[in-house]
Amino acid sequence: MSKADSPLKVLLFAGPFEVRGTSAYTLRLAQYTAAYGIETQVVCPNATKVDPGMRTRLDIKEFRNLNVPILGNMILHLVKQELEKKPPDLIHIQSRHVLPQGQWVARKLKRPFLLTVNDYLQSDERLRIDMRWCRGVITVSESVKKDLIARTGLPEDFVLVISSGVDVPEQSLHVPVLSRDHQPVVGTAGPLEAIKGLPYFLGAASRVLEVNPDVQFLVSGAGPEESNLRHLVRDLEITENVTFVPNLYDFSISLEAMDIFCLASLRQGLGTIMLEAMALGRPVIATGVGGIYSVIRDGETGLVIPPSNSEILANSILKLLDDPLKARAMGESARELVRQEFRVETMVEKTVEQYKLALQTPVGS
Repeated sequence: MSKADSPLKVLLFAGPFEVRGTSAYTLRLAQYTAAYGIETQVVCPNATKVDPGMRTRLDIKEFRNLNVPILGNMILHLVKQELEKKPPDLIHIQSRHVLPQGQWVARKLKRPFLLTVNDYLQSDERLRIDMRWCRGVITVSESVKKDLIARTGLPEDFVLVISSGVDVPEQSLHVPVLSRDHQPVVGTAGPLEAIKGLPYFLGAASRVLEVNPDVQFLVSGAGPEESNLRHLVRDLEITENVTFVPNLYDFSISLEAMDIFCLASLRQGLGTIMLEAMALGRPVIATGVGGIYSVIRDGETGLVIPPSNSEILANSILKLLDDPLKARAMGESARELVRQEFRVETMVEKTVEQYKLALQTPVGS
């Protein structure tokens, strides 16, 4: 094979894998880009949260302690030495949290890079991008793009929106939403972090159970707030109706078990796990923050509610529980929206296009 015919080699430079939307984004790029003549390798500090079967199919190289201060600097030199044996054509840095390490590697290898920003900068956070080697920034929603430009002063045409994409089954699941054959299950999924507003979800669960004690609630995910949330469940005296599912490789099993999906986030770049629920035909209730408005059409593909309000969330849950036909229709509309606008193939195709454009600019210019 001539050099012109050889596949484009892209390094996906990632942080530790977790069961969350940003990690799913990296795995989907690694899986689907081969169909476009892209040869990808993933470099990360830890991939133990990746399904073992998937790991055998993907080129994932772990460098333990890469994300540890001081020690990580030494590991970074090992990464450089390893990559020099077969350098990539392009580096795609998967999140702003690994930007310093990723662009250091790009400079040392004299390779251009792209950066994906999935969410919003913290109030005191600064983003220092090496514009000599960076060929563009990908954001997951218009909301994240506008916030990033306002905070950094980056040129508008340097920042591109490519929404996260998910797999859409050919048909929704066989068991209808809110079937009489099982107790209704209302759930949420994602990292258990303060920004996700999970105490409001549990507060809503308590209110719902006062009206309908047969409802089951599912909290799928792990994170620093897990202990606090379990304590809150006990304090609310709803332990018998709330199940925590912390140790999974992805959320597919949990999402399939839900009749209604809730996203109570206080801030949200887009909501990849929400898209996965929608792709399964699940009606969603989500707070109207960040990129949610680019996905949910209130009353049609889901219900949009204000953040930090357990009462309104509870009333919205009860509204869907009381009208299964409406809930099913909303879920099917949501699934159709994802099929049309948020397919993984669309995300990958647009990203590959940016890879090729990035390589058209001379290195280091």
